[in-house]
Amino acid sequence: MRKQQVIFGMLGTQLDAGNGPGRWEKWRPTVSLGMHEDFVVDRFELLVDERRYGRLAQTVADDFAQISPESTLRRHDTFLTDPWDFEGVYATLHDFLRGYAFKPDDEDYYIHITTGSHVAQICWFLLAESRHFPGRLLQTSPPRKQERGQSGSFAIIDLDLSRYDLIAQRFQQQRLEDRDLLKSGIATRNAAFNRMIEQIETVASRSKAPMLLMGPTGAGKSQLAKRVFELKKLKHQLPGRFVEVNCATLRGDGAMSALFGHIKGAYTGAGSDRAGFLRSAHQGLLFLDEIGELGLDEQALLLRALEEKRFPPVGSDKEVESDFQLIAGTNRDLQNAVMQGRFRDDLLARLNLWTYRLPGLAERMEDIEPNLDFELERWSRDHHQRVAFNREARTRFLAFATSPEARWAGNFRDLGAAVMRMATLANAGRIQIELVEEEIARLRGLWREGGAPSPLDALLGDGVAGLDRFDRTQLEDVVRVCLQAKSLSDAGRTLFAVSRTQRSSTNDADRLRKYLARFDLDWERVRG
Repeated sequence: MRKQQVIFGMLGTQLDAGNGPGRWEKWRPTVSLGMHEDFVVDRFELLVDERRYGRLAQTVADDFAQISPESTLRRHDTFLTDPWDFEGVYATLHDFLRGYAFKPDDEDYYIHITTGSHVAQICWFLLAESRHFPGRLLQTSPPRKQERGQSGSFAIIDLDLSRYDLIAQRFQQQRLEDRDLLKSGIATRNAAFNRMIEQIETVASRSKAPMLLMGPTGAGKSQLAKRVFELKKLKHQLPGRFVEVNCATLRGDGAMSALFGHIKGAYTGAGSDRAGFLRSAHQGLLFLDEIGELGLDEQALLLRALEEKRFPPVGSDKEVESDFQLIAGTNRDLQNAVMQGRFRDDLLARLNLWTYRLPGLAERMEDIEPNLDFELERWSRDHHQRVAFNREARTRFLAFATSPEARWAGNFRDLGAAVMRMATLANAGRIQIELVEEEIARLRGLWREGGAPSPLDALLGDGVAGLDRFDRTQLEDVVRVCLQAKSLSDAGRTLFAVSRTQRSSTNDADRLRKYLARFDLDWERVRG
Protein backbone atom coordinates (compact mmCIF):
# COMPACT_ATOMS: atom_id res chain seq x y z
CA MET A 1 0.00 0.00 0.00
CA ARG A 2 1.38 3.41 -1.02
CA LYS A 3 2.19 5.79 1.80
CA GLN A 4 0.51 9.17 1.82
CA GLN A 5 2.83 12.03 0.83
CA VAL A 6 2.61 15.06 3.09
CA ILE A 7 4.33 18.40 2.48
CA PHE A 8 5.04 21.09 5.05
CA GLY A 9 5.80 24.57 3.82
CA MET A 10 5.46 28.29 4.43
CA LEU A 11 3.51 30.64 2.20
CA GLY A 12 5.88 32.52 -0.07
CA THR A 13 4.79 36.11 0.44
CA GLN A 14 6.74 37.20 -2.65
CA LEU A 15 7.18 34.07 -4.78
CA ASP A 16 3.59 32.85 -4.34
CA ALA A 17 2.06 36.31 -4.87
CA GLY A 18 -0.07 37.14 -7.90
CA ASN A 19 -3.56 38.42 -8.83
CA GLY A 20 -5.75 38.19 -11.88
CA PRO A 21 -5.36 35.85 -14.86
CA GLY A 22 -1.74 36.91 -15.27
CA ARG A 23 -0.74 34.98 -12.17
CA TRP A 24 -0.90 31.76 -14.18
CA GLU A 25 1.93 33.02 -16.37
CA LYS A 26 4.14 33.23 -13.27
CA TRP A 27 5.86 30.30 -11.58
CA ARG A 28 4.61 30.03 -8.01
CA PRO A 29 6.49 27.39 -5.97
CA THR A 30 3.63 26.35 -3.67
CA VAL A 31 1.12 26.02 -6.52
CA SER A 32 3.66 24.26 -8.74
CA LEU A 33 3.86 21.34 -6.31
CA GLY A 34 0.40 20.26 -7.46
CA MET A 35 1.49 20.06 -11.12
CA HIS A 36 3.99 17.17 -10.99
CA GLU A 37 2.60 13.91 -12.38
CA ASP A 38 5.49 11.95 -10.83
CA PHE A 39 5.02 13.45 -7.37
CA VAL A 40 1.51 13.20 -5.96
CA VAL A 41 0.71 15.45 -3.02
CA ASP A 42 -1.86 13.90 -0.72
CA ARG A 43 -1.80 16.63 1.89
CA PHE A 44 -0.20 20.06 2.10
CA GLU A 45 0.33 21.63 5.55
CA LEU A 46 0.72 25.34 4.72
CA LEU A 47 1.95 27.73 7.42
CA VAL A 48 0.44 31.21 6.99
CA ASP A 49 0.35 34.50 8.87
CA GLU A 50 -3.41 34.85 8.37
CA ARG A 51 -3.64 38.41 9.68
CA ARG A 52 -1.24 39.80 7.12
CA TYR A 53 -1.43 37.33 4.25
CA GLY A 54 -4.82 35.60 4.61
CA ARG A 55 -6.11 36.87 1.22
CA LEU A 56 -2.99 35.65 -0.62
CA ALA A 57 -3.21 32.32 1.18
CA GLN A 58 -6.82 31.89 0.03
CA THR A 59 -5.85 32.56 -3.59
CA VAL A 60 -3.00 30.03 -3.40
CA ALA A 61 -5.29 27.46 -1.76
CA ASP A 62 -7.96 27.90 -4.44
CA ASP A 63 -5.44 27.62 -7.27
CA PHE A 64 -3.84 24.56 -5.70
CA ALA A 65 -7.25 22.89 -5.40
CA GLN A 66 -7.96 23.70 -9.05
CA ILE A 67 -4.83 21.99 -10.40
CA SER A 68 -4.70 19.17 -7.83
CA PRO A 69 -8.26 18.43 -6.67
CA GLU A 70 -7.24 15.08 -5.18
CA SER A 71 -4.96 16.89 -2.65
CA THR A 72 -5.91 18.35 0.71
CA LEU A 73 -4.45 21.71 1.68
CA ARG A 74 -4.66 22.71 5.35
CA ARG A 75 -3.73 26.19 6.52
CA HIS A 76 -2.09 26.79 9.91
CA ASP A 77 -2.13 30.31 11.30
CA THR A 78 1.51 30.96 12.18
CA PHE A 79 2.45 34.40 13.47
CA LEU A 80 6.13 35.41 13.44
CA THR A 81 6.90 38.58 15.38
CA ASP A 82 10.10 39.01 13.36
CA PRO A 83 10.71 36.63 10.40
CA TRP A 84 14.44 37.43 10.65
CA ASP A 85 14.79 36.62 14.35
CA PHE A 86 16.54 33.25 14.35
CA GLU A 87 15.59 32.23 17.88
CA GLY A 88 11.95 33.25 17.48
CA VAL A 89 11.48 31.52 14.12
CA TYR A 90 13.15 28.32 15.31
CA ALA A 91 11.02 28.22 18.47
CA THR A 92 7.80 28.74 16.48
CA LEU A 93 8.56 25.98 13.98
CA HIS A 94 9.84 23.65 16.70
CA ASP A 95 6.67 24.08 18.75
CA PHE A 96 4.49 23.51 15.68
CA LEU A 97 6.25 20.23 14.85
CA ARG A 98 6.19 19.06 18.44
CA GLY A 99 2.42 19.39 18.52
CA TYR A 100 1.85 17.67 15.17
CA ALA A 101 0.58 14.08 15.10
CA PHE A 102 3.09 12.36 12.85
CA LYS A 103 2.33 8.86 11.52
CA PRO A 104 5.59 7.78 9.89
CA ASP A 105 4.35 4.22 9.34
CA ASP A 106 1.59 5.47 7.06
CA GLU A 107 2.95 8.76 5.69
CA ASP A 108 6.10 10.19 4.12
CA TYR A 109 6.94 13.76 5.07
CA TYR A 110 8.69 16.56 3.19
CA ILE A 111 9.63 20.15 4.06
CA HIS A 112 9.31 22.59 1.16
CA ILE A 113 12.34 24.88 1.71
CA THR A 114 11.94 27.07 -1.40
CA THR A 115 9.53 29.49 0.28
CA GLY A 116 9.97 31.44 3.48
CA SER A 117 12.84 33.68 4.59
CA HIS A 118 16.43 32.50 4.66
CA VAL A 119 16.15 32.27 8.44
CA ALA A 120 13.11 29.97 8.11
CA GLN A 121 14.93 27.81 5.56
CA ILE A 122 17.89 27.40 7.91
CA CYS A 123 15.57 26.51 10.79
CA TRP A 124 13.75 23.92 8.65
CA PHE A 125 17.13 22.42 7.75
CA LEU A 126 18.21 22.19 11.40
CA LEU A 127 14.92 20.63 12.46
CA ALA A 128 15.20 17.99 9.74
CA GLU A 129 18.89 17.31 10.36
CA SER A 130 18.29 16.90 14.11
CA ARG A 131 15.34 14.58 13.39
CA HIS A 132 12.80 16.84 15.08
CA PHE A 133 11.12 16.51 11.70
CA PRO A 134 10.88 12.85 10.61
CA GLY A 135 11.25 13.48 6.89
CA ARG A 136 13.25 14.95 4.05
CA LEU A 137 13.75 18.32 2.40
CA LEU A 138 12.00 19.22 -0.85
CA GLN A 139 13.36 21.95 -3.10
CA THR A 140 11.59 23.31 -6.19
CA SER A 141 13.00 25.35 -9.08
CA PRO A 142 11.26 27.42 -11.79
CA PRO A 143 11.14 26.33 -15.45
CA ARG A 144 13.62 27.86 -17.85
CA LYS A 145 10.79 29.68 -19.62
CA GLN A 146 7.90 31.22 -17.75
CA GLU A 147 4.99 29.62 -19.58
CA ARG A 148 1.49 28.70 -18.49
CA GLY A 149 1.21 25.19 -17.17
CA GLN A 150 4.95 24.76 -16.54
CA SER A 151 5.64 23.13 -13.17
CA GLY A 152 9.39 23.57 -13.03
CA SER A 153 11.46 20.89 -11.32
CA PHE A 154 11.84 19.46 -7.83
CA ALA A 155 14.58 17.69 -5.88
CA ILE A 156 14.39 15.63 -2.69
CA ILE A 157 17.27 16.04 -0.25
CA ASP A 158 17.97 13.28 2.27
CA LEU A 159 20.05 14.47 5.23
CA ASP A 160 21.14 10.98 6.25
CA LEU A 161 24.87 11.54 5.73
CA SER A 162 25.60 7.87 6.38
CA ARG A 163 24.26 7.26 2.86
CA TYR A 164 26.87 9.54 1.37
CA ASP A 165 30.16 7.78 1.98
CA LEU A 166 32.33 10.41 0.34
CA ILE A 167 30.79 13.22 2.38
CA ALA A 168 31.09 11.23 5.59
CA GLN A 169 34.70 10.41 4.76
CA ARG A 170 35.49 14.06 4.13
CA PHE A 171 34.01 15.07 7.49
CA GLN A 172 36.01 12.39 9.27
CA GLN A 173 39.18 13.28 7.40
CA GLN A 174 38.74 16.94 8.32
CA ARG A 175 38.37 16.07 11.99
CA LEU A 176 41.52 13.96 11.87
CA GLU A 177 43.38 16.84 10.24
CA ASP A 178 42.10 19.23 12.91
CA ARG A 179 43.35 16.93 15.67
CA ASP A 180 46.66 16.52 13.87
CA LEU A 181 46.99 20.31 13.85
CA LEU A 182 46.41 20.48 17.62
CA LYS A 183 49.17 17.89 18.11
CA SER A 184 51.58 19.80 15.84
CA GLY A 185 51.58 16.84 13.48
CA ILE A 186 53.11 14.54 16.11
CA ALA A 187 51.83 10.96 16.02
CA THR A 188 51.29 10.68 19.76
CA ARG A 189 50.79 7.20 21.18
CA ASN A 190 49.43 8.07 24.62
CA ALA A 191 45.76 7.04 24.57
CA ALA A 192 44.67 9.45 27.33
CA PHE A 193 46.38 12.39 25.63
CA ASN A 194 44.77 11.54 22.29
CA ARG A 195 41.32 11.37 23.90
CA MET A 196 41.92 14.78 25.47
CA ILE A 197 42.94 16.25 22.09
CA GLU A 198 39.78 14.82 20.49
CA GLN A 199 37.61 16.63 23.02
CA ILE A 200 39.60 19.86 22.75
CA GLU A 201 39.09 19.76 18.97
CA THR A 202 35.33 19.42 19.47
CA VAL A 203 35.18 22.17 22.10
CA ALA A 204 37.40 24.53 20.09
CA SER A 205 35.15 24.13 17.05
CA ARG A 206 31.85 24.58 18.87
CA SER A 207 32.40 26.75 21.94
CA LYS A 208 33.50 30.31 22.66
CA ALA A 209 33.75 29.68 26.39
CA PRO A 210 37.09 30.07 28.24
CA MET A 211 39.41 27.10 28.44
CA LEU A 212 41.82 26.28 31.28
CA LEU A 213 45.01 24.34 30.54
CA MET A 214 46.76 22.92 33.59
CA GLY A 215 50.09 21.17 33.79
CA PRO A 216 53.76 21.59 34.69
CA THR A 217 56.05 24.12 33.04
CA GLY A 218 57.13 22.93 29.62
CA ALA A 219 54.19 20.54 29.15
CA GLY A 220 53.09 22.41 26.01
CA LYS A 221 50.29 24.69 27.22
CA SER A 222 51.42 27.67 25.13
CA GLN A 223 51.92 25.52 22.04
CA LEU A 224 48.46 23.97 22.37
CA ALA A 225 46.84 27.40 22.83
CA LYS A 226 48.46 28.58 19.58
CA ARG A 227 47.18 25.50 17.78
CA VAL A 228 43.63 26.09 19.08
CA PHE A 229 43.84 29.62 17.68
CA GLU A 230 45.08 28.34 14.31
CA LEU A 231 42.22 25.82 14.19
CA LYS A 232 39.64 28.53 14.91
CA LYS A 233 41.29 30.78 12.35
CA LEU A 234 41.01 28.08 9.68
CA LYS A 235 37.30 27.75 10.48
CA HIS A 236 36.86 31.55 10.15
CA GLN A 237 35.78 31.81 13.78
CA LEU A 238 38.41 34.33 14.88
CA PRO A 239 39.36 37.22 12.59
CA GLY A 240 41.58 38.79 15.26
CA ARG A 241 45.07 38.09 16.63
CA PHE A 242 46.67 35.60 18.99
CA VAL A 243 47.92 37.49 22.04
CA GLU A 244 50.07 35.65 24.59
CA VAL A 245 50.80 37.03 28.04
CA ASN A 246 52.90 35.48 30.81
CA CYS A 247 51.15 36.78 33.93
CA ALA A 248 54.23 35.98 36.05
CA THR A 249 55.98 38.93 34.36
CA LEU A 250 53.23 41.41 35.32
CA ARG A 251 54.08 43.12 38.57
CA GLY A 252 52.76 46.05 40.61
CA ASP A 253 50.94 49.01 39.09
CA GLY A 254 52.09 48.10 35.59
CA ALA A 255 49.99 44.91 35.58
CA MET A 256 46.69 46.79 35.25
CA SER A 257 48.05 49.00 32.49
CA ALA A 258 49.55 46.08 30.57
CA LEU A 259 46.32 44.09 30.61
CA PHE A 260 43.62 46.74 30.39
CA GLY A 261 45.51 49.71 28.92
CA HIS A 262 45.62 53.29 30.13
CA ILE A 263 44.90 56.79 28.90
CA LYS A 264 47.42 59.56 28.52
CA GLY A 265 48.25 61.11 31.89
CA ALA A 266 46.81 58.23 33.90
CA TYR A 267 49.98 58.22 35.98
CA THR A 268 53.49 59.63 35.89
CA GLY A 269 55.17 58.46 32.71
CA ALA A 270 51.94 57.71 30.84
CA GLY A 271 52.75 60.01 27.93
CA SER A 272 50.29 58.43 25.51
CA ASP A 273 47.32 56.08 25.39
CA ARG A 274 47.97 52.34 25.63
CA ALA A 275 45.55 49.75 24.29
CA GLY A 276 46.53 46.87 26.59
CA PHE A 277 46.56 43.15 25.90
CA LEU A 278 42.80 42.63 26.20
CA ARG A 279 41.95 45.23 23.56
CA SER A 280 44.73 43.92 21.31
CA ALA A 281 43.00 40.52 21.43
CA HIS A 282 39.64 41.90 20.22
CA GLN A 283 37.95 39.24 18.02
CA GLY A 284 40.98 37.06 18.60
CA LEU A 285 42.33 34.71 21.26
CA LEU A 286 44.02 35.82 24.48
CA PHE A 287 46.30 33.28 26.20
CA LEU A 288 47.03 34.19 29.81
CA ASP A 289 49.77 31.84 30.92
CA GLU A 290 50.41 31.40 34.65
CA ILE A 291 47.10 33.08 35.41
CA GLY A 292 47.50 32.12 39.07
CA GLU A 293 50.15 34.85 39.36
CA LEU A 294 47.64 37.67 38.73
CA GLY A 295 46.75 39.92 41.63
CA LEU A 296 43.23 39.97 43.04
CA ASP A 297 42.45 43.40 41.57
CA GLU A 298 43.45 42.26 38.09
CA GLN A 299 41.42 39.08 38.57
CA ALA A 300 38.30 41.10 39.42
CA LEU A 301 38.57 43.30 36.34
CA LEU A 302 39.36 40.28 34.14
CA LEU A 303 36.16 38.57 35.35
CA ARG A 304 34.16 41.65 34.44
CA ALA A 305 35.79 41.79 31.00
CA LEU A 306 34.92 38.12 30.44
CA GLU A 307 31.29 38.51 31.41
CA GLU A 308 30.49 41.94 29.96
CA LYS A 309 33.13 42.31 27.22
CA ARG A 310 33.71 45.81 28.64
CA PHE A 311 36.17 47.37 31.09
CA PRO A 312 37.70 50.78 31.90
CA PRO A 313 41.37 51.45 31.05
CA VAL A 314 43.50 52.79 33.88
CA GLY A 315 42.74 56.45 34.50
CA SER A 316 39.59 56.51 32.35
CA ASP A 317 35.94 56.96 33.31
CA LYS A 318 34.80 55.52 29.98
CA GLU A 319 34.66 51.82 29.26
CA VAL A 320 36.06 50.18 26.15
CA GLU A 321 34.96 46.97 24.46
CA SER A 322 36.88 43.82 23.60
CA ASP A 323 35.24 40.61 22.44
CA PHE A 324 38.01 38.07 22.91
CA GLN A 325 38.18 34.37 23.64
CA LEU A 326 40.30 33.30 26.58
CA ILE A 327 42.59 30.37 27.21
CA ALA A 328 44.27 30.39 30.62
CA GLY A 329 47.28 28.32 31.61
CA THR A 330 48.63 27.44 35.04
CA ASN A 331 50.98 25.07 36.81
CA ARG A 332 49.40 25.91 40.16
CA ASP A 333 46.54 24.27 42.02
CA LEU A 334 44.00 27.07 41.62
CA GLN A 335 41.50 25.40 43.94
CA ASN A 336 44.11 25.46 46.66
CA ALA A 337 44.88 29.09 45.79
CA VAL A 338 41.18 29.90 46.27
CA MET A 339 41.24 28.32 49.72
CA GLN A 340 44.30 30.42 50.59
CA GLY A 341 42.60 33.60 49.39
CA ARG A 342 45.03 34.15 46.50
CA PHE A 343 42.58 33.45 43.67
CA ARG A 344 38.95 34.48 43.22
CA ASP A 345 36.50 31.61 43.36
CA ASP A 346 34.09 33.34 40.94
CA LEU A 347 36.86 33.71 38.34
CA LEU A 348 37.85 30.07 38.75
CA ALA A 349 34.21 29.06 38.28
CA ARG A 350 34.17 31.07 35.03
CA LEU A 351 37.38 29.40 33.81
CA ASN A 352 36.57 25.91 34.97
CA LEU A 353 34.00 24.99 32.33
CA TRP A 354 36.55 23.34 30.03
CA THR A 355 39.60 22.28 32.06
CA TYR A 356 42.34 20.03 30.73
CA ARG A 357 45.48 18.82 32.43
CA LEU A 358 48.45 18.36 30.12
CA PRO A 359 50.65 15.51 31.38
CA GLY A 360 54.39 16.01 31.72
CA LEU A 361 56.81 14.21 29.42
CA ALA A 362 57.67 11.67 32.13
CA GLU A 363 53.98 10.63 32.10
CA ARG A 364 54.04 10.09 28.33
CA MET A 365 57.10 7.90 27.86
CA GLU A 366 55.58 6.30 24.76
CA ASP A 367 55.49 9.75 23.14
CA ILE A 368 59.18 10.50 23.58
CA GLU A 369 60.16 8.80 20.30
CA PRO A 370 57.66 10.67 18.03
CA ASN A 371 58.50 13.94 19.80
CA LEU A 372 62.20 13.25 19.31
CA ASP A 373 61.59 12.85 15.58
CA PHE A 374 59.47 16.02 15.54
CA GLU A 375 62.15 18.12 17.27
CA LEU A 376 64.86 16.79 14.98
CA GLU A 377 62.76 17.49 11.89
CA ARG A 378 61.99 21.00 13.13
CA TRP A 379 65.67 21.75 13.71
CA SER A 380 66.56 20.45 10.23
CA ARG A 381 63.82 22.56 8.66
CA ASP A 382 64.77 25.73 10.54
CA HIS A 383 68.47 25.38 9.74
CA HIS A 384 68.08 24.02 6.21
CA GLN A 385 70.35 21.12 7.10
CA ARG A 386 69.38 17.47 7.44
CA VAL A 387 70.54 15.87 10.70
CA ALA A 388 69.85 12.31 11.87
CA PHE A 389 70.96 9.78 14.49
CA ASN A 390 72.89 6.71 13.55
CA ARG A 391 71.20 3.54 14.75
CA GLU A 392 73.36 2.95 17.83
CA ALA A 393 73.08 6.57 18.98
CA ARG A 394 69.30 6.64 18.55
CA THR A 395 68.83 3.39 20.46
CA ARG A 396 71.05 4.64 23.31
CA PHE A 397 69.28 7.99 23.64
CA LEU A 398 65.80 6.46 23.58
CA ALA A 399 66.81 3.86 26.18
CA PHE A 400 67.96 6.63 28.52
CA ALA A 401 65.07 8.96 27.69
CA THR A 402 62.46 6.34 28.59
CA SER A 403 64.22 4.99 31.68
CA PRO A 404 63.27 5.82 35.28
CA GLU A 405 66.51 7.79 35.47
CA ALA A 406 65.19 10.40 33.02
CA ARG A 407 63.34 12.99 35.08
CA TRP A 408 62.47 15.42 32.27
CA ALA A 409 62.06 18.16 34.87
CA GLY A 410 61.57 20.76 32.09
CA ASN A 411 59.36 18.40 30.09
CA PHE A 412 59.30 19.11 26.34
CA ARG A 413 61.61 22.09 26.77
CA ASP A 414 64.31 19.77 28.05
CA LEU A 415 63.81 17.40 25.11
CA GLY A 416 63.83 20.23 22.57
CA ALA A 417 67.00 21.70 24.07
CA ALA A 418 68.72 18.30 24.06
CA VAL A 419 67.93 17.77 20.38
CA MET A 420 69.10 21.29 19.53
CA ARG A 421 72.46 20.74 21.26
CA MET A 422 73.06 17.37 19.62
CA ALA A 423 71.99 18.58 16.17
CA THR A 424 74.20 21.66 16.42
CA LEU A 425 77.27 19.66 17.44
CA ALA A 426 76.71 16.80 14.94
CA ASN A 427 79.42 16.33 12.32
CA ALA A 428 78.36 15.75 8.71
CA GLY A 429 74.70 15.65 9.76
CA ARG A 430 75.08 12.50 11.89
CA ILE A 431 74.56 12.28 15.66
CA GLN A 432 76.99 9.64 16.92
CA ILE A 433 77.01 7.62 20.15
CA GLU A 434 79.71 9.81 21.69
CA LEU A 435 77.56 12.90 21.30
CA VAL A 436 74.59 11.11 22.86
CA GLU A 437 76.68 10.08 25.88
CA GLU A 438 77.78 13.70 26.35
CA GLU A 439 74.17 14.86 26.22
CA ILE A 440 73.03 12.21 28.70
CA ALA A 441 75.73 13.37 31.11
CA ARG A 442 74.64 16.97 30.60
CA LEU A 443 70.98 16.13 31.30
CA ARG A 444 71.90 14.20 34.45
CA GLY A 445 73.83 17.19 35.73
CA LEU A 446 71.09 19.59 34.76
CA TRP A 447 68.43 17.69 36.66
CA ARG A 448 70.72 17.14 39.64
CA GLU A 449 71.61 20.83 39.87
CA GLY A 450 68.06 21.91 39.17
CA GLY A 451 66.95 20.11 42.29
CA ALA A 452 64.07 18.29 40.66
CA PRO A 453 61.83 17.19 43.52
CA SER A 454 62.00 13.58 44.57
CA PRO A 455 58.72 11.63 44.65
CA LEU A 456 59.72 10.62 48.18
CA ASP A 457 59.17 14.21 49.34
CA ALA A 458 55.45 13.90 48.72
CA LEU A 459 55.23 10.36 50.08
CA LEU A 460 57.33 10.57 53.25
CA GLY A 461 57.72 14.29 53.93
CA ASP A 462 60.21 14.87 56.75
CA GLY A 463 60.62 11.10 57.00
CA VAL A 464 63.02 11.21 54.04
CA ALA A 465 65.69 12.66 56.35
CA GLY A 466 65.56 9.47 58.44
CA LEU A 467 66.61 7.24 55.53
CA ASP A 468 70.15 6.16 54.80
CA ARG A 469 71.41 7.46 51.47
CA PHE A 470 71.55 3.87 50.17
CA ASP A 471 67.88 3.22 51.04
CA ARG A 472 66.77 6.64 49.78
CA THR A 473 68.41 6.16 46.36
CA GLN A 474 67.03 2.66 45.95
CA LEU A 475 63.52 3.55 47.15
CA GLU A 476 63.38 6.62 44.91
CA ASP A 477 64.10 4.48 41.84
CA VAL A 478 61.49 1.92 42.91
CA VAL A 479 58.86 4.63 43.36
CA ARG A 480 59.64 6.14 39.94
CA VAL A 481 59.14 2.72 38.34
CA CYS A 482 55.82 2.35 40.18
CA LEU A 483 54.64 5.75 38.96
CA GLN A 484 55.26 4.74 35.34
CA ALA A 485 53.89 1.20 35.60
CA LYS A 486 50.32 0.20 34.80
CA SER A 487 49.95 -2.16 37.74
CA LEU A 488 51.77 -3.60 40.75
CA SER A 489 52.63 -6.72 38.76
CA ASP A 490 53.94 -4.65 35.86
CA ALA A 491 56.21 -2.70 38.22
CA GLY A 492 57.43 -5.94 39.80
CA ARG A 493 58.32 -7.44 36.42
CA THR A 494 60.35 -4.34 35.56
CA LEU A 495 62.21 -4.25 38.88
CA PHE A 496 62.98 -7.97 39.06
CA ALA A 497 63.43 -8.70 35.36
CA VAL A 498 66.83 -10.40 35.82
CA SER A 499 66.42 -12.31 39.07
CA ARG A 500 62.99 -13.66 38.15
CA THR A 501 64.55 -15.78 35.40
CA GLN A 502 66.63 -17.60 37.99
CA ARG A 503 63.66 -18.80 40.07
CA SER A 504 61.27 -21.65 39.42
CA SER A 505 58.28 -19.73 40.77
CA THR A 506 57.83 -15.97 40.77
CA ASN A 507 55.53 -13.49 42.46
CA ASP A 508 57.02 -10.13 41.59
CA ALA A 509 54.01 -8.22 42.89
CA ASP A 510 54.36 -9.81 46.32
CA ARG A 511 58.11 -9.07 46.43
CA LEU A 512 57.44 -5.42 45.60
CA ARG A 513 54.59 -5.21 48.12
CA LYS A 514 56.85 -6.49 50.90
CA TYR A 515 59.62 -4.08 49.90
CA LEU A 516 57.31 -1.07 50.06
CA ALA A 517 55.93 -2.24 53.40
CA ARG A 518 59.43 -1.86 54.91
CA PHE A 519 58.92 1.90 54.54
CA ASP A 520 55.24 1.88 55.58
CA LEU A 521 54.19 2.31 51.93
CA ASP A 522 51.76 0.43 49.69
CA TRP A 523 50.82 0.52 45.99
CA GLU A 524 47.73 2.72 46.47
CA ARG A 525 49.64 5.32 48.45
CA VAL A 526 52.49 5.47 45.94
CA ARG A 527 50.13 5.83 42.98
CA GLY A 528 48.01 8.35 44.79
